[in-house]
Amino acid sequence: MIYLDHAATTEPHEKVIAAMQPYLEEHYCNPSAVYATAEADAVRNARTAVADLLGTSARNIVFTGGGSEADNLALKGAVEAADGQHVVTTTIEHSAVVETATWLEDHGIDVTRVTPGRDGRVDPTDIADAIQPDTAIVSVMHANNETGVIQPLEAIGEITDEHDVLFHSDTVQSAGKIPIDVDELGLDLASLSAHKFYGPKGVGALYVRDGVELEPIIHGGGQERGLRSGTENVPGIVGMGKAAELAVDDMVERRERLGELRDELVATLQTETDATLVGHPDRRLPGYAMMGFPELSGADLVQAFADHDIAVSSGSACHSGDRSPSRVLMEMAIDTNLAFGAVRFSLGRDTTSEDVQYVKDQLGRVLEEART
Repeated sequence: MIYLDHAATTEPHEKVIAAMQPYLEEHYCNPSAVYATAEADAVRNARTAVADLLGTSARNIVFTGGGSEADNLALKGAVEAADGQHVVTTTIEHSAVVETATWLEDHGIDVTRVTPGRDGRVDPTDIADAIQPDTAIVSVMHANNETGVIQPLEAIGEITDEHDVLFHSDTVQSAGKIPIDVDELGLDLASLSAHKFYGPKGVGALYVRDGVELEPIIHGGGQERGLRSGTENVPGIVGMGKAAELAVDDMVERRERLGELRDELVATLQTETDATLVGHPDRRLPGYAMMGFPELSGADLVQAFADHDIAVSSGSACHSGDRSPSRVLMEMAIDTNLAFGAVRFSLGRDTTSEDVQYVKDQLGRVLEEART
C-alpha cells in the first residue's frame, strides 16, 4: 500500500521500537520506585529529548496519554487556575480543542471563536479584538490537521504577551516536521502527540512555561509535577523521546524532500484534473496538500484510491468516511462543491518518488471509478 495519510498517524520508526523493547521486557519497574534507576533515567532522558524538539528545558515537559489529553489539560487547567472566565480560540481547531471549548462553555465559560480567511490562516488582529479583560487563555493551533496550513503564531504570541494572557497551541501536527521554538513563538503551553512523528500511540506531552499555573484534570499520586497523576507509561515515553531525537536529526533534509514530492504531486493534480489546492499555497507543512475535486465525493475518492492500494483521507482521521463537507473547509468559506470533494494527501519519511509516480499513473482510473 502507498501510504499517504501521515497526518492521521505515522509508522513507528524502527529505532523507536528498538528503544522501547527493553522497557517492555527487562526494565518494567515503576519509575517512581527507589530501586527503578533504569526506568527513572529513561524517563528523564526522554523528557530532555522532547524538550529539545521545542527548544526548551526538560522541567517544562509534562507527559500525558496523548495530544487530546494535553489539549484538555491546557485549556481546562488554565481556566480552573485563573480568575478569567473567557477563552479565545478558532473555528478550525482539532476536535480535542473544539470539544474542550464547548465543554467549558457548557460549564459557564464564555468562548470566542475566531474564523480564518479563505487561505486557512487566522488574522492576528482578529485575535487581538477577541481578547477581553477576563480572558484566561488563547488557543490557536500551529498547523491545521486537514489543510496543513501554518498559523502566524509569532504575531499572535506578541499580542497575548501584550495583554498578559496565556497562549496555548496544539502543535500535534507540526512537532517533528518543522522547527518549533516556544520562546520565539511566545507560547506558554504547547501540546504534542508521539504517533504523529513516528513514535508510539497513547503518549503525548504538554509544554508548560515556568510560572504558568494549571489545575490537574487527573488526580492521584501526583506524578508529572502533580499535573498528570498515574504511573508513567515508560515504554511509550521512551519511544516518544527517541522519536523526538530522530526528528531533530533529520528534520531539514526531510522537509526539503517532502516539499519537493508534494509540489510534484500537486502540479500533476492541477494540470491533469480540475482539482484545486485548498489553503495557503506556501505557508503549509511539507508533504501536506488538501485538494478539492469539484463534482466528486471525497468519501468516494478515498475508496477509489484505496481500491488501487493508495491510502489518503477526506479530512481528519476521525471523519475520513464522513460524507458531509469538512467543518474546517466550511469555516474557511470554501465552496461547498469543492469542500465536498476534498481529499488530503500527507506524505511521510518513507514516501518515495516512485510512490508519487504510482499515484500519478493510477489517477485516471481512480477518478473514473469515483465518478461511477
